[in-house]
Amino acid sequence: MNTSVTDTPSLLLPDLLAATASALDAVARLREAAERGVAALVAPDGAPDAALLDRHQMAAHGFAWVATYAEALRQMRGWAERLDRAGRLGELESAILQAAFGEYLAQLDGGLAMSQGEIVRPADFGLTDEDRAAFRSEAVRRLIAAGNASALRLRIAEGLADALHGGGFGELALEDEALGMVRDQFRRFVADAVEPHAHEWHLKDELIPLDVVGRMAEMGVFGLTIPEEDGGLGMGKLAMCVVTEELSRGYIGVGSLGTRAEIAAELIRLGGTPAQKQQWLPRIASGEILPTAVFTEPNTGSDLGSLRTRAVLDGDVYRVTGNKTWITHGSRSDLMTLMVRTDPDAPGYRGLSMLLAEKPRGTDENPFPAEGMTGGEIPVLGYRGMKEYEIGFDGFAVPAANLLGGVEGQGFKQLMATFESARVQTAARAVGVAQNALELALRYAQERVQFGKPLTAFPRVAGKLAWMAVETMIARQLTYFAAREKDSDRRCDIEAGMAKLLAARVAWSNADNAVQIHGGNGYALEYPVSRVLCDARILNIFEGAAEIQAQVVARGLLSRRN
Repeated sequence: MNTSVTDTPSLLLPDLLAATASALDAVARLREAAERGVAALVAPDGAPDAALLDRHQMAAHGFAWVATYAEALRQMRGWAERLDRAGRLGELESAILQAAFGEYLAQLDGGLAMSQGEIVRPADFGLTDEDRAAFRSEAVRRLIAAGNASALRLRIAEGLADALHGGGFGELALEDEALGMVRDQFRRFVADAVEPHAHEWHLKDELIPLDVVGRMAEMGVFGLTIPEEDGGLGMGKLAMCVVTEELSRGYIGVGSLGTRAEIAAELIRLGGTPAQKQQWLPRIASGEILPTAVFTEPNTGSDLGSLRTRAVLDGDVYRVTGNKTWITHGSRSDLMTLMVRTDPDAPGYRGLSMLLAEKPRGTDENPFPAEGMTGGEIPVLGYRGMKEYEIGFDGFAVPAANLLGGVEGQGFKQLMATFESARVQTAARAVGVAQNALELALRYAQERVQFGKPLTAFPRVAGKLAWMAVETMIARQLTYFAAREKDSDRRCDIEAGMAKLLAARVAWSNADNAVQIHGGNGYALEYPVSRVLCDARILNIFEGAAEIQAQVVARGLLSRRN
């Protein structure tokens, strides 16, 4: 890159690890002050009040973002420490660390973007001048001043010059050689079977070919986290993240094929009877059965307590009546994890049950060739490789033996037990999309010549690329942290929510910046970045919209105070 940084004598703080450690103490104080301020608004009696949470959403959700930034910075420093111990903390990684701290500290001090048009500021939490002064320690001031300055971004951009040719975008610090080998294996698969075809699948709105699905099954994608005794590989959630990121880097639809298997397997593994586990888990792991999640209804969205689809016991079968929508991969699936209301008199979540409902695979001409089922495709902007459907049930029969766990009224509880894994996996999908956007933008900027020089020679383009690389690493390390917590059998609903919240925003930001770098070509359907923009947008909506996710994180953190 033709950028000069020689006029800036010292880009990296000589005591970077010490400075970031000190800054984390200041961040912890600010987070605690924000928590006290928000608790005074929404939890005056100790426990969060639902009505007050709704009334003070800006403050509560802003606090969720403050806590997410605090955890993200903690994980970034942990990443750097691991690299330092291994002697692998190079100049690029150090610059990424400093830029991450510099930018996020500045936002914590002055205003944090929850979305493009929503900035939450310290005053929204009731922070005093004293609170803000306490935050602005010497280390914080130094990092804000030097951290994400233009000169440092240019240095990071220089460090990315060979990233597409083996140089990389910064060490991942996986600390597991086997995971590195898994990552390389799936990167080769994506390069061979996904990248050359993904854009055509998108433009033609085609299902991902079954031969690709079959190759993924042979590689163990669908049984990755299923225990070995149940036919799976018995690997952890961190491995799931590594695989999901690589698949989603090629195409989010491919990375999302494993999501349905993950949800179904987790439901059955945690809530199924021994017979149900024996019947379904090995077949899901092998790819013999492709599952789909059938939860959402037309008028409920995230409000699962309002589900109305009924299942009435009729001898040895349940008869299902009602409507579902936004069912991903619904036609080509073989098994539905179907949320129904088995007790109409039990309010809210208490009357819900989960059925393991078999169905035949459909075709384009007849997507739901089963008695008691009808439905059709929902055309969508992106996320097309599996297609979305609305489904109507009219007396559809499900064997009573397929009631998950064999006891009615457990459906919501069973589903909640899977949300940690599902959100970690969704965060990994978002990291993959963010990485894809970064790579497309970098390649275009290196090859596109304007005014006699490549786009990378222009500081604002180089700066965009640098920040995309920094924030992708932040989202990745936060996602890995949530996965490690899950692998350690520690509750991680809040950590998973934070990872999903941040990674989804980063994916959209990266995709938007990538289109901007492409200029007018980014708006042309022939360029893959146009697909990535459409695909990235869904990540802030599904598996818990950003607003719902922030609500969950805020409520969970405030509940822990008691």
